[in-house]
Amino acid sequence: MRSRFPVSGDKKLIQIVDAAWRDTARRSGDWLVCRPGCTQCCVGVFSIHQLDAERLRRGMAQMEKQAPERAARVRERALAALSRLSPEFPGDIVSGRLHEGAEAEARFEAFANHEVCPALDPASGTCDLYEFRPMTCRVFGPPVQSQDGLGVCELCFRGASTEEVERCEMRPDPEGLEEELLKQFEKASERRGNTIIAFCLAR
Repeated sequence: MRSRFPVSGDKKLIQIVDAAWRDTARRSGDWLVCRPGCTQCCVGVFSIHQLDAERLRRGMAQMEKQAPERAARVRERALAALSRLSPEFPGDIVSGRLHEGAEAEARFEAFANHEVCPALDPASGTCDLYEFRPMTCRVFGPPVQSQDGLGVCELCFRGASTEEVERCEMRPDPEGLEEELLKQFEKASERRGNTIIAFCLAR
């Protein structure tokens, strides 16, 4: 089945989010310490939606053509991660889809918090799929609103006041384009629910 991935819409979304990050970085100055080689945000499993998952799959397919040896290393790390994660995976181990509901969410909160992302090159400390990374990766670091309030990486904004943090808030997708694209993609592809990065890169 064709994925019907919204290429142009996703490209626009990435441009919006990346522009918001650059604007926040400009306003944040030295408070924002995100740099190549800092891997704080690459440790700990988090959920991704189907738009992110398909973008990663497309990235892997491209890398397999352009840099097959590097792609093979990424897939090897992903397979090793799945081997470690499978016994306690809070979802369908075949499809990689996470279970839903309060109990499943509670299990996921305590799941694989020390697992390193398989897209991370351990030698360079950089992401092998940086161009195709999920939205969570694109917004991590600066102050961003979530259901728990204004969150920020623990390495950034050390010593900053609440007011200073608030002045640097990142608004990555003010028009809600991501949600719209996700709904369109789920309807067109019949893919639903969330998964994790290792499943996308291992298969």
